[in-house]
Amino acid sequence: MPEAPQAASTASTAQAPSAPTWFSCQVASANLLNLALPGQVFYANQDPWSEPEFGRKRAWLGAMFGRLQADVLGVQEVWHLDALRACVNDSGLRQAHVVAPGAETGAQDTPRVGLVSRWPLLELNSHAAFDAADVLDIPELGPHTRFERPVLHARVQAPPASGGLVLNVLVCHLKSKRPKFLQDDSGRPQEDRDDPAITARATLRSLLMRAAEAAALRRLVVGLTAGSKDPLILLGDLNDGPASVTSQIIAANHEIAYERQARDTALFHAWDVQTAPAVRRDGAGYAYSHLHQGVPEMLDQIWLSEEFVASSRFARGDVRRVEVFNDHLHESRERWRSDHGFVRALLRWRVG
Repeated sequence: MPEAPQAASTASTAQAPSAPTWFSCQVASANLLNLALPGQVFYANQDPWSEPEFGRKRAWLGAMFGRLQADVLGVQEVWHLDALRACVNDSGLRQAHVVAPGAETGAQDTPRVGLVSRWPLLELNSHAAFDAADVLDIPELGPHTRFERPVLHARVQAPPASGGLVLNVLVCHLKSKRPKFLQDDSGRPQEDRDDPAITARATLRSLLMRAAEAAALRRLVVGLTAGSKDPLILLGDLNDGPASVTSQIIAANHEIAYERQARDTALFHAWDVQTAPAVRRDGAGYAYSHLHQGVPEMLDQIWLSEEFVASSRFARGDVRRVEVFNDHLHESRERWRSDHGFVRALLRWRVG
């Protein structure tokens, strides 16, 4: 008797999960070193750029911007917006949005930060004054109430291929380590700058000012990350290393060890969370963006919220790699070059 045909199996065939679809972009930070128009005074004790010097600076920065190919570029030390626009025009970047609040007709007293974005800006704010709770008394100077160089905040709309990604971007340049000596209204010194004890006191003032700015910046970070679905990227010259107290005031990622919920408002250093092998353009065992008396420092930094931390269960993307463009720190010493290396991160965002 012939065998009855077997019934067709109704069991579904398990399918392997499809590979994610990624949207990639590049973000960068660059201290431009006194980018001002030719003939325009920026600091009273420094000569303005001559036409030939400005031409070389413009061409050099334009070439560097072209190398970076950043979709979002935060810049520091902009005295004149038109000077920044000229460098962008020389870079080959097309249809870029170029802003530097406070430098439209020339910055006063201190340079400003700026943003060069290939993507539309949905919102742009400049934060100068501290919240009252962040005001700090500085010895012999009184209350420190505002950022010396206002912080720029922009909401940036990524292209449709990103699946609707909107980035909160902060660009900052904190108080330098340079001693804050007392001077009169005309700029004449009121202290003996050759006295080591006075220099220590002046350095303390700078540290306290930078710490106050870090705390005020932390308040901005918390306001933009707590409960937000939009990731945050901080680009800037923090004038301190990633592990310093002032940088950790801003990032607060050390608190995660004690309180997991702190991840919601913490920031993560791009170099530490990159998923590809670290690219060290300098050949050393660590990256640096500045040399002070021969000592390497990582002052120029990129920090991100946990959406870009691959190990987080809330990750929507990752940091693929970070590069530091610092070859020029070891080349000729023309003053029109920047004295900082430029930092770039390749980011990915999962869209499917």
